[in-house]
Amino acid sequence: MKVVVLGGGSTGEHFVGALRRFDDESQVTLVESRLVGGECSYFACMPTKTMLRATELGASLERAPGLHGARPEADGVWSWRDWMTSDWDDSGQLHYLRDWNCRLVRGEGRVAREGVVEVDGQELEYDRLVLATGSRPAIPPIEGLDSIEYWTNREATRTHKIPRSLAVMGGGPVGAELAQFFSRMGSQVTIVERGEHLLGRVHPDAGELLAELFQDEGIDVRIGVGIERVEPGVRLHLSDGSTLDTERLLIATGRRPNVERLGLDQLGVKVSARGVEVDERLRAADNVWAIGDVTGVAQFTHVGKYQARVAAADMVRRRAKADYRAIPAGIFTDPEVATVGRTDGDGLVSVRVELSALPRLSTYEKPARDGFVRVFADPGKNVLVGAVCVGPQAAEWLGQFTLAIRAAVPVETLLDTIQPYPTFSEGVFYALQELQGALS
Repeated sequence: MKVVVLGGGSTGEHFVGALRRFDDESQVTLVESRLVGGECSYFACMPTKTMLRATELGASLERAPGLHGARPEADGVWSWRDWMTSDWDDSGQLHYLRDWNCRLVRGEGRVAREGVVEVDGQELEYDRLVLATGSRPAIPPIEGLDSIEYWTNREATRTHKIPRSLAVMGGGPVGAELAQFFSRMGSQVTIVERGEHLLGRVHPDAGELLAELFQDEGIDVRIGVGIERVEPGVRLHLSDGSTLDTERLLIATGRRPNVERLGLDQLGVKVSARGVEVDERLRAADNVWAIGDVTGVAQFTHVGKYQARVAAADMVRRRAKADYRAIPAGIFTDPEVATVGRTDGDGLVSVRVELSALPRLSTYEKPARDGFVRVFADPGKNVLVGAVCVGPQAAEWLGQFTLAIRAAVPVETLLDTIQPYPTFSEGVFYALQELQGALS
């Protein structure tokens, strides 16, 4: 069997390993025009979390009596980040592909005809095709935007300079993380968010609290305001009639799937505004699978890797189908925001517990900042369906909520689980205790 994977980002790369665990005989070819490892490894997850960790450590010192906070030195931060990305060199990833007996073809791939992919004039035959072409920053149509050199996450995560001032268009995860990083490194930062709160796809409680914490740190947060026009300089004309002058503009308004110029119409693949349409087995057409950001299901690295495992199993006729009931997400601001499952909908019962109720918070920092655990349950089934948390390392202790939702563990079983003391996981116990009373 000949398998061609279009796209060598983290999802396509993970598919290769997943398939090889089932099948060590097929001929597998990965097609990638840029860096193997993709956006996550070089321009998103890994560089940003490294950058954010440095500023988190400095800020933590300010909240620990007896220690003295300090702004990290920029050169040290860049050095750590550059090491983490291997200076944007994917040689290490190529060893991974060789270990899995996968051929790499560099170049832009497209479907020439059914059964054949063309890569810069070279034809590759396939029996099975996997679309893992990822996504790119979505750039809104703003008058005058093409008259300035703006940043996306790519430029922001490769810079070696801290701008004096930075305007961030978009208050989602990327905008929030980078806004806090550059603010803590010395930029005067303004977030311009057209929606009703930061982190528009997360429960409002989280976005509203994060905005308060950002303002306390000196970040100018403007909610319900959009950018209407841009002038060189950089001057931004906002929808409320005001203007904003800044040294640098960062566009963080979401991502768009890479589906253009792939020749997918020849295969019967359906493409919507969201991306390539797939079924629960990640099939897009006969002998064609699509995985990762290009499907638009949930643009997270861990979801793409999950889909890669499902598609690989299905390709070798193992029973597998995707289940998205418990998709976790971590936003690595300080404090972290973590969410999983469903946090809206009719008939749900919800309770919120403040982190100030936890002994662990007093041992962690002083003065302590606000944070919370909020859980959502289906009263008919007496199981959790969603959770949102704001607090230190929230993405780490979210895991038990993810498992509980995915496995439909009864609330009484979860409440009978012993939580270690003193930890933030105790917040799970207190939230479930309150929830049990609300459900009864």
